[in-house]
Amino acid sequence: MDTVTKALAPEAAPGSLAVAELSWLPFLLQASDALFPTGAYAHSLGFEEAVRLGIVRDEATLKDFLWQQIIPAQENHELPYLRFAFEAATLTELCAVDWEIDAWKLAKETREASVQLGVRRLKALRVISAAPVLAEFESAIREERAIGHHLVVCAVQAKAGNAPLGAALAAYYYQSMAAICAASLKLIRIGQEGCQRALHSAIAEADTTIRHSLAVERGNAGWFNPLLEIASMRHERADERLFIS
Repeated sequence: MDTVTKALAPEAAPGSLAVAELSWLPFLLQASDALFPTGAYAHSLGFEEAVRLGIVRDEATLKDFLWQQIIPAQENHELPYLRFAFEAATLTELCAVDWEIDAWKLAKETREASVQLGVRRLKALRVISAAPVLAEFESAIREERAIGHHLVVCAVQAKAGNAPLGAALAAYYYQSMAAICAASLKLIRIGQEGCQRALHSAIAEADTTIRHSLAVERGNAGWFNPLLEIASMRHERADERLFIS
């Protein structure tokens, strides 16, 4: 089995996945669906400015953008930090991961968008779940021991729903790729089919990216991408904007 399949069903033999082992799946699907009220549709996280700069123009350049800009960031920063938050043994350690992520978000728009998405996700999760881990992290944010970055809330979400790490990583990876492809429908001439081809190309790399991310240690985690940082900073001062960030 591949990395994601093993993470979803570590004890099951191929073709024998028991229904009981998927009791966490409905919660994860609900929280990962576009219908879940996080406000993610209003953010492109620098992608809008990348289009304005002519870096992404069509299906081919969208695929290149995902492979060259987004997937490396997922492998070296986003997925490792989601794992660090997921594996945090105490609330204090979880808060430390949250502050560390804040330090990595150099562009103001990106940093504020991450917190906005995280807090909104946490609020929506509290509506459907009484899991103590959600209440504890919400209290930490209220007491300013944490900030509430989206990555950390996604990790807390997985804990609240008893989802395995592999499923949490796969869901986050898919959401990240799908969000950019959804934004592309509003920003470039691509069409639904072209958008799906680009998305499929990116998610086909999910297993490899997740597997590599699992080998990234805390001291080596991180990813600096001047293109996305500059795009976010330029977007903040753009004369017209379709997305908040």
